Amino acid sequence: MNPSALLAVGQTALELGLICSLTVLALFLSYSMLNVCDLSTDGCFTLGAAVGAMAAVAGYPLLSIPAAMAAGVCSGYITALLQTKMGIDSLLAGIIVNTGLYSVNIAVMAGSSLVNMNKTTTVFTMMKDLLAGTPLENHNRTIVALIAVLLTVAFLTVFLNTRLGLAIRATGNNPDMVRSSSINPVFTTTVGLCVANAFTGLSGCLMAQSQKSAEINLGSGMVTIALASLLIGSTLMGRGGIFTRAVGMVLGAFVFRLVYAVALRLNMPSFMLKLVSSVIVILAISLPYLKSQWPMIQRRLTAKKGGA
Repeated sequence: MNPSALLAVGQTALELGLICSLTVLALFLSYSMLNVCDLSTDGCFTLGAAVGAMAAVAGYPLLSIPAAMAAGVCSGYITALLQTKMGIDSLLAGIIVNTGLYSVNIAVMAGSSLVNMNKTTTVFTMMKDLLAGTPLENHNRTIVALIAVLLTVAFLTVFLNTRLGLAIRATGNNPDMVRSSSINPVFTTTVGLCVANAFTGLSGCLMAQSQKSAEINLGSGMVTIALASLLIGSTLMGRGGIFTRAVGMVLGAFVFRLVYAVALRLNMPSFMLKLVSSVIVILAISLPYLKSQWPMIQRRLTAKKGGA
């Protein structure tokens, strides 16, 4: 792979990694902090893409961002409602919402499974016009995604250290203790899922506008990608403060997308990419365990050699 191709792969991985890292940060909030495995991520990602695309097509590219985040909040609220008020298991609640969102997303896209935005003004084209004549003109997608990620990381760092944020973290660690402390775990769970899904909706919106299209299966497998990125980020940055861990999520998304981009450059068939995602998840989950078990494996091998 020549240097120019390597640079192109790196830039693509950076752009997609930054956009997808917003979903990873959402999973960081819901899964790592709140201890809720939200399987509605795929549908919520597509919902954000659909709402953002339709708002941009209607001529409101800036409005598409808050609209997509608001749609994500609604998705998170329904998921939380099923868990906290209707006694449905969190995994099942996510699956139910994810299934229902398929029909909702089609309805949002006016009955179509694809929204084309080739001639539509988006936040990325607006940034390109703003940077016209500067060396950064061709890096408009990276700059928009970087701004979104920086604001999200800053918000999470501040939010999770507020009284409400600490209550959300405590709910994930020990809901019984939170309940005995006169904190309503229903409220903290609902707020946490709403905020997390707002990030997922934003990620979907930016992805659709970056690719200039919103497709009904755009979010397919997104929860797997986000989980793999989260585990990679946790391994890279360890268990430091909120800011350090949030940065780790962004790095994890970049590393995952870099592996993905290299696989594409090696002419791997597109149908194999799901298998690549699964292998990365397996490695990200199993490597820390295998690393902890390695001293025991070495002792057993040494004992066998000694016995022989």
